[in-house]
Amino acid sequence: MAKTNFQSVDEYIAACPEQSQSYLQKIREIVKAVVPKAKEKISYQIACFELNGKNLIHFAGWKMHVSMYPVPAGDEAFNKEISSYADGKGTIKFVLDKPLPIKLIRQVVKFRVIDNLASEKK
Repeated sequence: MAKTNFQSVDEYIAACPEQSQSYLQKIREIVKAVVPKAKEKISYQIACFELNGKNLIHFAGWKMHVSMYPVPAGDEAFNKEISSYADGKGTIKFVLDKPLPIKLIRQVVKFRVIDNLASEKK
């Protein structure tokens, strides 16, 4: 993907590798369903949702995987489950040859909302 300066999430997804686009659309749908008030935008030249003026979730498409950022803090069960998808500092990676873990992605979004609301109170 050589293009930068994306103006919309639609434009970003269309520029991603074809094999990652349906995964990105599914992540987008999940975030919209869990947090209907979140607004789409481009941040750091990737797709992002913001809530209350703060970045909530970034997501990006690659040739072999899609990623979500950042990894939220969660309970023990969540941390154990997410550890198999963690890749580097603050990155969650889902390979394209396996189905997306929908329930886990919903949990990621919910924990990010909790983080967002907590930082707003500070």
